[in-house]
Amino acid sequence: MQSDSIVYKFYYQWWKNIDKSIFLLISLLFIIGLFFSLVSTSLIASDKLDTNSYFFFFKHLIYVIIGISLIFIFSSLNSDQLFKYSIFLFLISLISLFLVPFVGVEVKGSKRWIDLFFLPRFQPIEVLKPFLVIILATILCDIRSNILFKYLISIILISIISLLLIAQPDIGQTLLVVFSWAVLIFTSGINIYILLAIIFIGAFLLAYLIIFVPKFDYIQERIFSFFNRETGTHNFQSDKALESITSGGFFGKGIGEGVLKNRVPEAHTDYIISVISEEFGVVAIMLILLLFLILIYMVFKKISFETNDKAKLILIGSISLILMQATIHIGVNIRLFPTTGMTLPFLSYGGSSIISTSILAGIILNLTKRKIN
Repeated sequence: MQSDSIVYKFYYQWWKNIDKSIFLLISLLFIIGLFFSLVSTSLIASDKLDTNSYFFFFKHLIYVIIGISLIFIFSSLNSDQLFKYSIFLFLISLISLFLVPFVGVEVKGSKRWIDLFFLPRFQPIEVLKPFLVIILATILCDIRSNILFKYLISIILISIISLLLIAQPDIGQTLLVVFSWAVLIFTSGINIYILLAIIFIGAFLLAYLIIFVPKFDYIQERIFSFFNRETGTHNFQSDKALESITSGGFFGKGIGEGVLKNRVPEAHTDYIISVISEEFGVVAIMLILLLFLILIYMVFKKISFETNDKAKLILIGSISLILMQATIHIGVNIRLFPTTGMTLPFLSYGGSSIISTSILAGIILNLTKRKIN
C-alpha cells in the first residue's frame, strides 16, 4: 500500500508540474500519426506479407508506446539528472555512429543503420540529435573559457559528426545537425559575419564533395533531377507525391482510396504528407501544419519567460530540430526541395525517428515544466 502511495504521488507531481497543453498537443500528434499509419499501411502489409494484416500499424503502435515512455522518463528527471544522463547517452550514441561503417546495414547504397536484437534497423544519428543539442548548449554556456574557444570546440564536434554522416552517406541528416548547430551559436551571440563565413566554407566543402567525389554522384543526380524534370530517376517519387496532393483536392478521395502508398516505396515514412493529402485533402495538411505552429508558439512562449541561458538554448535547439525536419519533409513532398528521405516528426512510420522525436519532446517538457522552489 505504501509503495502504491509513493507511485501515485510521483505520477501526481509529474502531471502537476508539466505543461499540460504541450503534452496534450504532442500526444495528439502521435495519435494522428497512428491513425494515418492505420489507414495508409494496411494495404502495404497485405501486399508485402500476402495477408490482411496490420503489421506496420502494430509496429508503429509499439514504437509510439516506447516513445511515450521515453517522454515520461525524460520529462520526470530534474535538470541536473537530465544534463548528466544526456552526456552519457550522447557518448553511447556517438560510439554507435562510429560503428556504422564497420557493422552497419547497407540499404540502397547507404550504410546508416545498425541491427539491434530489440530494435532492427536502428539509426544512431536519430538518437544522437537530441543529446547533441544539450551537449552544444553545455559547451556554449558551462565551459569557463574564451567565447572563441567554445565556438572552436563546437565546430570540431559538429565537424566529426558531419564527416561520419557524409561517409554513410546521409547529406539530409548532415544538413539538419549543421542547421541545429548554426541556430545554437547564432542564438548564443556569435558575430553574424563569423557565422556567415563558417557557413560559406562549409557550403563550399559540401559542394566540392558533391561535384568531385564519385561516392556522392547520387546527390548530384538528385539535384540535377530537381532542376530538370526530364532527367534522372528520382523525379518519379516527387512527381507522384505532388500528383497525389493535387488529386486529393481540398477534402481528399476518402479513406483507403489513395494510390500513392502502393506506387512509391516508403511512402508511409518519407511521403506521409502526400499520402494524407491524397486521402483526406489539403484541409487535413493545413490542420496538421497548424498543430505544429501551435507547438512551436507554445515552446517559444515558454522560452521568453526562461531565465536560464542553457535551458533557453536547449529549448531553441530542440524545437528548431523539429521545425527544420518538418519543413524539409513537407518541402520534398511539394517539390520545393530535392529528395532527402526525411521523416515527418510525430507522424511518420519509423522506430528511430519516433524515438528521436520522443526524446526531444521529453526534453522540451522537462525544461518547460513548472519550477518547484
